[in-house]
Amino acid sequence: MKVLVLTLAIGLLPLAAAATDADASRFQLERSGDHFVRLDRQTGAMSICQDKDGALVCRMAADERAAYEDELDRLSERVTKLEQGGLVQRALPSDAEIDRSISIMERMMKSFMGMVKELQSEDKANPLPQKT
Repeated sequence: MKVLVLTLAIGLLPLAAAATDADASRFQLERSGDHFVRLDRQTGAMSICQDKDGALVCRMAADERAAYEDELDRLSERVTKLEQGGLVQRALPSDAEIDRSISIMERMMKSFMGMVKELQSEDKANPLPQKT
């Protein structure tokens, strides 16, 4: 029994090194017949793991898989409703809003260019003395 535990521990060391270092005691691995049950202590999720060709392969338990697929279906329906609900179309401005924005930008640019011309005419009227 000790040899089996040591062999398992040595085989799982590379997997443990690859796991996140944030919480070393997050997962608990228990042998159950010819497979292992992995418990995520943080979320409560359980996975069934098997040794295949020297690697531990884990998959979600059946009830978790069903809950996962239900959540995916719910989110897919929500995305479809949002896409069909005109939310994307409302994000675009109307023609009147675009015309108003362009009008504001034109007035701003005319005012800015007026200031630039005024500064240029002041520079021509009052040139700097030559110091060279």
